[in-house]
Amino acid sequence: MGSRRTSIFENGLIWFGAGVSLAEILTGTSFAPLGFTKGLLAIIIGHIIGCGMMFFAGFIGGKTRKSAMETVKMSFGSTGALLFAVLNILQLVGWTAIMIYDGSLAAAGIFHVANWVWPVVIGGLIIIWILVGIESLGKINTVAMAALFILTVVLSFIIFGHGSLNTVANDGLTFGAAVELAVAMPLSWLPLISDYTREAKEPTKATWASVIVYGLVSCWMYVIGMGISIFTGESDIAQIMVKAGLGIAGLLIIVFSTVTTTFLDAWSAGISSESLSKNINGKWIAVAATVIGIIGAIVYPMDDITDFLYLIGSVFAPMIAVQIADFFILHQDFSRKSVCIQNMLVWVVGFIAYRWLMGVDTILGNTLPDMVITIVLSVIVSLLFGKKND
Repeated sequence: MGSRRTSIFENGLIWFGAGVSLAEILTGTSFAPLGFTKGLLAIIIGHIIGCGMMFFAGFIGGKTRKSAMETVKMSFGSTGALLFAVLNILQLVGWTAIMIYDGSLAAAGIFHVANWVWPVVIGGLIIIWILVGIESLGKINTVAMAALFILTVVLSFIIFGHGSLNTVANDGLTFGAAVELAVAMPLSWLPLISDYTREAKEPTKATWASVIVYGLVSCWMYVIGMGISIFTGESDIAQIMVKAGLGIAGLLIIVFSTVTTTFLDAWSAGISSESLSKNINGKWIAVAATVIGIIGAIVYPMDDITDFLYLIGSVFAPMIAVQIADFFILHQDFSRKSVCIQNMLVWVVGFIAYRWLMGVDTILGNTLPDMVITIVLSVIVSLLFGKKND
């Protein structure tokens, strides 16, 4: 939706903003029953796996100068990829609603107003971000990210500097399930990252910067969430900010972290929609996605997103696995075909395998085993049926 090339620094800022997220802090609270050491290990392992997949997706888009959903056509065909474009748009609209909901709930904990006010305020700021456009956000993002960085450092100091160790009841979360929850967040960005790396002046370096910055910041947010439960015994981040006297500063963290993260969801919903038809204006679809998100945040409760995260994983983990096999191993491109049947069937097997693996407790979670299965199957199928690029 623009022509100016973005710098490595700008890409880093974009993904810093994506990482500073209430959803990640809230997900991090789930790790408390493991204890700090095991919880931290699960967070790190999960992010290494998830960010590794995220890197491959961003690298493919950067090298080919194609959006995320355009790169999917290289493996599944021009029509076959539409399935993933639609699923991606749906998950992005879902994320937009979830993020606005979480941000509004937390903001209301600091400054209580009618339940529709904060969704409208946060959603309105996201729409302004969209209308300004990603190419023109350089200075705005620099200021916003600097403020967020300072405020999250303060929040970290409050949690870890003044809290005391609390015993957290074990809710049955296994180490493998915790790893999968850590994989889930970077994996949810996997269908988006190419939308930004394709616009970079130096796509490979920008991909590395994006993934490293996001991975580190996301781990930080998870640890803050875990620390909230372990060191303060409090599950409500808004109340922690109020008790710490952050007040307006805390409100700014909540609002701007929600805006900078959710902007990427809505913006990429617009970019993905452009792959459905050349007549679609992605910017206005992004605005529409935000409006739907505002309405969803007002109308529907969205407190538990675990099943949503697992659904995203089961769809997009085998999808990127097929893409990795095609781009890096088999060097084949089906973008001029309508539908690549063999890859669609491999993806279906990968989807089923992921859902089955959800019932199996492995130390590395579901995603990595599923992707290994899918990549190996993709290579075997290609060798059996031949590379038929069209």
